[in-house]
Amino acid sequence: MSIIEAIILGIVQGLTEFLPVSSSGHLQIAKALLGVEIEENLVFDVTLHAATVLSTIVILWSEVKRLLVGVFSRHFNQEQAYVLKLILSMIPIGIVGFALKDQLNAMLDSPYILTIVGAMLLLTAALLSFAYYARPRQKETISYRDAFIIGLSQAVAAMPGLSRSGTTIATGILLGNKKTAVAQFSFLMVLAPILGEMLLEIVGGEMVFGSIGTLPLLCGFISSFVVGCLACKFMIGIVNKGKLIWFAVYCALAGVVAIASNLL
Repeated sequence: MSIIEAIILGIVQGLTEFLPVSSSGHLQIAKALLGVEIEENLVFDVTLHAATVLSTIVILWSEVKRLLVGVFSRHFNQEQAYVLKLILSMIPIGIVGFALKDQLNAMLDSPYILTIVGAMLLLTAALLSFAYYARPRQKETISYRDAFIIGLSQAVAAMPGLSRSGTTIATGILLGNKKTAVAQFSFLMVLAPILGEMLLEIVGGEMVFGSIGTLPLLCGFISSFVVGCLACKFMIGIVNKGKLIWFAVYCALAGVVAIASNLL
């Protein structure tokens, strides 16, 4: 993989991580268009995801700082309750990550990956459409039950092509939670799983050895972080305005194109 290709893929990841269009799906499409073939697909993808996690911390730093300060309070408070909900939401993806890591990596190397991505993009479009037209009674706060259900949707979104942010935000809205609260919760709940996965890769030595190369990996990380900062701020505004239907249309079109390109 060249440095230019790594930068392009980083831009794709940073742009699509926060938009409900599936960053993992678009990464596979971009790799196919660029003709990029690497052995450590999951390692590279996790690195780019870690960059966007860092951009989340930067953009939502005031909220992250508030939660960190609240956690160390001697008395149980709203911040501690919120962190407990985040932890609860992370359990399903943690189980999927440990139990199905090899299967997910094998799926990324499958010759039918674009068909899988296309099908999941169509499912993303359906979820976003349901969330857009649904008018559930809005709750003031995300409950523990809802946090776990949103966590289950994040685990399902480990499938390439199924948007993590789109799935979790749509699930939260369908459960009756406010758009702003769901968007923030969705962006924060992915912090620990992605950083934990990257730490495991570093400990295993897989982040510096292999066919990717350290410099392309670093360039991809930086481009993903910079674009991710911009996309995070943009997406929060989009969710607040309730314009998810346009992303549903885009995902549907992208899904059809991905499936058609793999079949032709």
